[in-house]
Amino acid sequence: MSSKLIIALDYPTAEQALHFVKNLSPECCKLKVGFELFVAAGPDFVKRLVDQGYDVFLDLKFHDIPNTVASACRSAANLGVWMMNVHASGSDKMMAAAKQALLQIDSPAKLIAVTVLTSMDKEQLALSNVTLAPEEQVKSLAQLTQKSGLDGVVCSAQEAKMLRETLGKDFLLVTPGIRPQGADIGDQSRVMTPAAASKAGVSYIVVGRPITQSANPLDVIDQINIDMS
Repeated sequence: MSSKLIIALDYPTAEQALHFVKNLSPECCKLKVGFELFVAAGPDFVKRLVDQGYDVFLDLKFHDIPNTVASACRSAANLGVWMMNVHASGSDKMMAAAKQALLQIDSPAKLIAVTVLTSMDKEQLALSNVTLAPEEQVKSLAQLTQKSGLDGVVCSAQEAKMLRETLGKDFLLVTPGIRPQGADIGDQSRVMTPAAASKAGVSYIVVGRPITQSANPLDVIDQINIDMS
């Protein structure tokens, strides 16, 4: 059974990331490459992970005019990534153009959209002139994402049950802000344990520092996979 765990490789250099990855296997996890590591290590690093057999989630949150985002998604797909994302707030036209770009090259890559960042709460949304509560904003953007033809959304696990009921069983729910029991919540405002996230209906969870900064990362990975099964 494919792991539902995506490990966030939040490292500043390729060397540090590869040092961590060498002890892993594609069977135990998928890998996420975000802004910091991608800017430091570049596309060749992503290809290297793909060549090692890993499902790679390229987490660059594209947000621009439709044609530019479509071209960026096409380039990401050509790296062989398993999944990539855009910002749902970029509009239905932008999301639809991105999805169409992948269909045109017959790419199997999953395309999902970011709804509300898990570091944001009601007060922070209000500062951006969003008057809806976080869960209502998430629901609105997730529905727009589904109507635009995308495969799923990035959301907080706390919204997962509501989204699963609203959007059906096949829509992907990818949830950062996951912390094993007792772990520091760090910079996340809306968090949940792996077991609770699984029960809420998430498709994949994203975990970074509780694994990468652990003295025994393989033990943490094994326990999370058990909790998510």
